[in-house]
Amino acid sequence: MNDDGYVLSGALNISEARREASSFLEAAGVSEPLSNTELLLRHVLGLSGAAYLTALRDPFPQDRKALWEEAIRRKAAGEPAQYIIGEQEFYGLTFQVTPAVLIPRPETELLVEAIADAGNRLWPGGAPLVADIGTGSGAIAAALAHLRPSWRITASDISPEALAVAQANVQRLGLDVTFKQGNLLEPFAGEPLDIVVSNPPYIPAETIEGLQPEVRDYEPRGALDGGPDGLGPYRIMMEQLSLLPQPPRLIGFELGMGQAEEVAEMLRQAGFWNEIVTIPDLAGIDRHVLGLAREE
Repeated sequence: MNDDGYVLSGALNISEARREASSFLEAAGVSEPLSNTELLLRHVLGLSGAAYLTALRDPFPQDRKALWEEAIRRKAAGEPAQYIIGEQEFYGLTFQVTPAVLIPRPETELLVEAIADAGNRLWPGGAPLVADIGTGSGAIAAALAHLRPSWRITASDISPEALAVAQANVQRLGLDVTFKQGNLLEPFAGEPLDIVVSNPPYIPAETIEGLQPEVRDYEPRGALDGGPDGLGPYRIMMEQLSLLPQPPRLIGFELGMGQAEEVAEMLRQAGFWNEIVTIPDLAGIDRHVLGLAREE
């Protein structure tokens, strides 16, 4: 190590290099330094599972030294590990991620499960028309297509760069999803959607500067900024429902801490859904709100 950044010490084995890099990241103020080091190390070595564990006592390969040092330097500067390696796993599927898209989070898997289960109950054996609004990397749409291959799924985003990433992910995964560009529900005007699902920007604008540097400085601002109180996109989508021939029978949103009751009230006030469900994440935070219109 020197003042210019991380440099791998002499003849270390892989386990020793892991420990050295983790200490360097910890000193740089990186959160979860060991898990970040593990993720980067497996990527740089091209190893996983038992092969990775077996290799830990081997000398660090010199042909990977420059790539390893660059990865650790970028991580120490605050760049998310997922952007460094270019991928993130979501619902057992591997997604390519770039700074054009938000990195998929584990809690969003709960929204996918909730929509898949509720949709099965509302359309047993059917093929509902689904819209994933603000798809980003395509994670929600692709996971739903993977779980429910009979569903007709379209994903939208206002960002052409994000749509390019999402389209590449769906094509590589061999899934059937179509795409539209536009602002929230606008691209679906006149379409009889059965299901609307969205993980929109929900961070209040004035709090973005207080986010972790990994998020604030690297993830796309347009995928974070939800307006003054973070609820702007939900209000807009509630207004845009009038663009559709009828409201979707199932609607589901991801949202931020402390926003569940206000979003649930929006759905109640709309009057289209006779069941409103709030779903907590694994930390106990109310993270998702669903509206279901059950037939009487």
